[in-house]
Amino acid sequence: MKMEMVEIPLLKIENLTKLYGPEKGCQDVSFEIYPGEVVGIVGESGSGKSTLLSAISGRLMPDFGTVNYISEKGEAQDLYRQSEADRRKVLRTEWGFVEQNARDGLRMGVSAGANISERLMAQGVRHYGKLHETAKKWLEEVEISVDRVNDYPKTFSGGMQQRLQIARNLVSNPRLVFMDEPTSSLDVSVQAKLLDLIRSLVRQYNLSIILVTHDLAVARLLADRLVVMQKSRVIETGLTDQILDDPQHAYTQLLVSSILQV
Repeated sequence: MKMEMVEIPLLKIENLTKLYGPEKGCQDVSFEIYPGEVVGIVGESGSGKSTLLSAISGRLMPDFGTVNYISEKGEAQDLYRQSEADRRKVLRTEWGFVEQNARDGLRMGVSAGANISERLMAQGVRHYGKLHETAKKWLEEVEISVDRVNDYPKTFSGGMQQRLQIARNLVSNPRLVFMDEPTSSLDVSVQAKLLDLIRSLVRQYNLSIILVTHDLAVARLLADRLVVMQKSRVIETGLTDQILDDPQHAYTQLLVSSILQV
């Protein structure tokens, strides 16, 4: 009899809870993400999206729950049973984090090339020629002229800074990328170009992404599945088209119909 292949999740979140007060933070959140999948976390402002992302990514110690991920060696590891140094190493080498404000995710006092090269150096690459050529390759990947490799990020536009931040994260071939409202601080025309770029990179590199966004149009464009949050809790999950075209929960229906300000 032929055995069926069982797909193993890249990350499994169970009962994750971080409280700042009644109905604040995130409470009892559970979901999984699989290799090559984009999961969007949506909800109105204050619903707990960003707190959840910080707790999943190792930046914020939760009060309860587990974040188990499968390492490159196939071993399941609880992120919060590791030391802080080990958690930081995972985020620096195996995971990436794209900040809402690109300035928070870049080193403004070093060149664009150096920003990209730092993550490779964290993985042990030391050859200057390889670092420089790889940095130029990734500038091209995110549609920035290679002539800007020695320029400082402060001389870049907001959209270019965000593309540089994406290059900085993807250069190390991360197994999982976290994105916190990656387009919200940009003008609408710049947002559209950045979204097209992210979609292209997702397809080209089969990226696994956990995306926080208040913009349901962004969620529809990028996410395979959605996790809908209200007052710190998950109230609905499902395929993106299913959630947005036929929402089941009353809150999600309001969210989709734009009655709520998100």
